[in-house]
Amino acid sequence: MAGSLNKVLLIGRLGADPEIKQMVNGKSVARLSLATSNTWKDKNTGEKKEKTEWHRIVIFNEGLVNVVQQYVKKGAQVYIEGELTTRKWKDEKSGTDKYSTEIVLQGFNSSFKILSSKNNASPEIQNNKPEKSSLPSEENVSVNDLDDEIPF
Repeated sequence: MAGSLNKVLLIGRLGADPEIKQMVNGKSVARLSLATSNTWKDKNTGEKKEKTEWHRIVIFNEGLVNVVQQYVKKGAQVYIEGELTTRKWKDEKSGTDKYSTEIVLQGFNSSFKILSSKNNASPEIQNNKPEKSSLPSEENVSVNDLDDEIPF
């Protein structure tokens, strides 16, 4: 095998407020519980069905931890990119090995975007400073502006 890829992309809603803790080295870490749902219509009954998966998210990136701490609350819809990691530890009570699989956001290979807060407003809108997009919208682009020539 020439290479491998460990990348997780999720869009979901937070099931609880983020948990922010200080590590021994003085840096902060954020822990999130993210729910993703899949809905479908049962072919036999016509009934609407839904399945929810819960994901443990751990953020070590100091900048992202600050954003999460300031703007993200239970119910917020977020987009995350990270990598899958499994931790192993020993249960103090039983002495058995325990495992936990988490999506870790750390370094430059991760991304975190707030899609909507609990009240469906982004932080920019909550501060009354909506950002203008520099991308052309459908209203201000005519069909003649689209060039058919491809430069490759």
